[in-house]
Amino acid sequence: MNRLQSFAYMALGLWAGAAIVDRPLQAQVGKSVTIVDANIATDKELAAVPHFNATLVKGVMDQRPFPSITELDRLLSKTLSRQQLTEVYGRLFVHLNLNTATEEQILLIPNAGPRMAHEFIEYRPYKALAQFHREIDKYVDDKELARLEQYVFVPIDLNTATDADILSIPGLGNRMLHEFKEYRPYKAMDQFRREMGKYVSKAEVARYERYVMIN
Repeated sequence: MNRLQSFAYMALGLWAGAAIVDRPLQAQVGKSVTIVDANIATDKELAAVPHFNATLVKGVMDQRPFPSITELDRLLSKTLSRQQLTEVYGRLFVHLNLNTATEEQILLIPNAGPRMAHEFIEYRPYKALAQFHREIDKYVDDKELARLEQYVFVPIDLNTATDADILSIPGLGNRMLHEFKEYRPYKAMDQFRREMGKYVSKAEVARYERYVMIN
């Protein structure tokens, strides 16, 4: 192997390594570290949540999908104290839209606090989760950043989202990835609802819709 070939392989290796490092940041929904999504959690996953009993498991499963964490909090606060809810939200949550979540919703993230809620809001509008990663990384270490990131998402553009973006939507697999892309370009959200409604229930379409937009 000559010197030119050696440099070429080295450059290719560095590029590939960078791609592997950056790949998780392509996803627009934070990767789960400690929590499960309340809208798709199994009955066994719900039963393992602190302070949950059979009645709460049934209540969550009967009332989902929850449009936001507010509705889940309203349901659970009928039974659980605020301290108990803090423990619950360390294991169970409904993702927050980084561009629309209220301060009250952000403060439901365990140990987030008013200062961090301010920082979440300060950098709006978010165009990608990588932007959140870059800005919040100024204030916390990598472990805390990963913990916070699992609670949030940035809506994906239905017409330009990558496969990785689409597959980051909780519970969405390769079949629905194909259907999402099949009907591009989308001109209105009604079109998305109509086309996806051919394959899944209205409730599931509504759950998907939380994570998407049309520019």
